[in-house]
Amino acid sequence: MSDSKITKSDLVDAVYKSTDIEKQIIQNVIDSFLLQTREALEQGSTIELRGFGTFEARLRKGRAVARNPKTGEKLSVAPHYVAAFRAGQILKDKLWNLKKDEK
Repeated sequence: MSDSKITKSDLVDAVYKSTDIEKQIIQNVIDSFLLQTREALEQGSTIELRGFGTFEARLRKGRAVARNPKTGEKLSVAPHYVAAFRAGQILKDKLWNLKKDEK
């Protein structure tokens, strides 16, 4: 495993190589999946992908006094939602068992 990023186009290429489905169809499926995931989170739903993990929107508490780390300016932050991911047990086990030199 390296420190490099995998982009959406990298995923399209990987699926194409393993399935020989047209790249445009794969791109449409991935885009649709991401859109449906985003819309479900916006509606407050949880997306559970067995064996992989769960996406959910979590409410973060607001703060009366916070600080902008860039400018040092004091401000207040209202309660807001953030996207969160919890790894499933199978993914946790796979990552737990990675050897340090495999990264």
